[in-house]
Order: sequence, then C-alpha cells, then structure tokens
Amino acid sequence: MKYTAHINVMPLKELLDPQGKAVNNSLHNLGLSQVHDVRIGKHVTLHLEAANKDEAQKLAQDACKKLLANQVMESFDFTLSEG
Repeated sequence: MKYTAHINVMPLKELLDPQGKAVNNSLHNLGLSQVHDVRIGKHVTLHLEAANKDEAQKLAQDACKKLLANQVMESFDFTLSEG
C-alpha cells in the first residue's frame, strides 16, 4: 500500500532558535508586535510503500531518527495517511 508521511521537525523548546528570534524581531519591526515566540522548523513529506500502516509508521520514524531530525537539538512528529 501507499502512504504519505507528513513530518514536522522543530528545534527543542529548551534550545535557542536564532532563526525564529530573527523572524520574531523582524515581525516586530514591521509593526506586528502581537507575535511572540516564533520557532522555525522543517516540514517533510515522504511517500512510502509498505505492507501495512504499522510498517509505514516504522519507516517514517526510522527516516526521522536516522536522517531527518538531529535528536540532540530537534524533536519530530508525523502523521500518516493512505495514498
């Protein structure tokens, strides 16, 4: 079966996010002072072929742990859909 994994990789909340801070400051300079705590991450879409949903979840998790997320500095989550 074919599956699609939508993966979000974000910096850990305990760590500084210099890119997010720069965007936050720029938004304030543009008059959008209501915006707070901007965090910048990655969104990855993987199209997978697996025998079942459990196997597809394992493939997506392995991809995140082995390549897509640096678990020392980033966390990840994903959703999986058929198709």
